Amino acid sequence: MAFMVLTTQFISLNGTDLSAYCNKAELTVEVDEKDVTTYGSAGWKQVIGGLKSGGLALEFKQDFAAAALDSILWPLFGTVVAFATRPTSAAVGTGNPSYSGNVLIKELKPISGGVGDEASQSVSFPTSGAVARATA
Repeated sequence: MAFMVLTTQFISLNGTDLSAYCNKAELTVEVDEKDVTTYGSAGWKQVIGGLKSGGLALEFKQDFAAAALDSILWPLFGTVVAFATRPTSAAVGTGNPSYSGNVLIKELKPISGGVGDEASQSVSFPTSGAVARATA
């Protein structure tokens, strides 16, 4: 069994590599649980999967310089854009699968923090449509 430490995770939004600004990324996928229990279930609950959904949560170190993070994310607010993420910045392969799809940029937190805090923003975007996993 191979263990790993995330040190070079890749994250892209709308075709732009944002890995240099991101210090935490979490992709989640889930499926609705639908109860199909009948009297024939002999007292045991039976479930099947329903609609699938997902989310991409990111934590960015803010940068307001020209052509930096704030100027990249702001025009995307309210739009659905492509995303891609993988455990490392190396090429996609069986040991470095890529997960991709689309997300709705439903929130931004351009200014967040208290006195003495680093300028950062934690955001969460719902997926829109299927999330794909690729190893080639």
